[in-house]
Amino acid sequence: MKKKTVSLVLGSGGARGLAHIGVIHWLEEHGCEIKSIAGSSMGALVGGIHAIGKLDVYERWACGITKRDMLALMDVSFGMDGLIKGDRLIDTLRHVVGEERIENLSVSYTAVAANISRRKEVWIRKGPIFDAIKASIALPLFFKPVVINGEDIIDGGILNPVPIAPTFSDLTDYTIAVNLCAPPVKGVEITADKINEDENNSGMSHAVSEFLGSMTDKIVMKRKDIRAYDILYKSFDAMQGSIARQKIAAYPPDAVLNIPINLCNMMDFDKAAPIIEHGYNLAAANLPAVFASR
Repeated sequence: MKKKTVSLVLGSGGARGLAHIGVIHWLEEHGCEIKSIAGSSMGALVGGIHAIGKLDVYERWACGITKRDMLALMDVSFGMDGLIKGDRLIDTLRHVVGEERIENLSVSYTAVAANISRRKEVWIRKGPIFDAIKASIALPLFFKPVVINGEDIIDGGILNPVPIAPTFSDLTDYTIAVNLCAPPVKGVEITADKINEDENNSGMSHAVSEFLGSMTDKIVMKRKDIRAYDILYKSFDAMQGSIARQKIAAYPPDAVLNIPINLCNMMDFDKAAPIIEHGYNLAAANLPAVFASR
């Protein structure tokens, strides 16, 4: 049987983006060939690693991550443009999965970022893939912007959290989008009793506060300021959800898989296994009907 070809649009949304892994696994297990990937932020990261051919390696690494490991990956920035430089994380990922140039990949790949000065999307389609990923995940105030041609480039989710447009010229059978900023669904939250861990489940504010606590000799930040960061990232989630709805309505793909915003917090990377499982189950529940309709 001829494989179904797919253009895969992977959205932004922090740790919820680990659900992309489950979606990719389901597609490959059910006769689909992913020919094209457009990703924003975490979607660019997961999609890029899949395009390299090392998603299984990354998945094993991600499923072993603890909050303590997350803290170890945070390299403090002493500037005012972001808490984290991001070099340590990107260098670690390069070590784990290797590096490739985008133009040498067998899969068409676009990492979507944002030029904040020009208020324009940036589609990165050439160069080292982890340079593109670093730009696409540069969440404002958390990661330092990436400077390209003298201009600050930040997280793609700021302007396009579900980047469907880069797939318009694809000659594939289906375009499938994964939206990580869908409205909340009651009872879907991944809580501490659903994962095998010894640490407390407290998400973004816990991870950030521990990080700041580890840097007390270098940074002075009060509890109210930490809460301000938590509110800020929840605001990003709300903003991205609104933009995502507009993009999907304007450019409807063949299928949209909606990951509810309350599945987990943006920094819950230590919950990889159940998040991945959620993505797989969501694809299993929704995509067979889409494929059967043609």
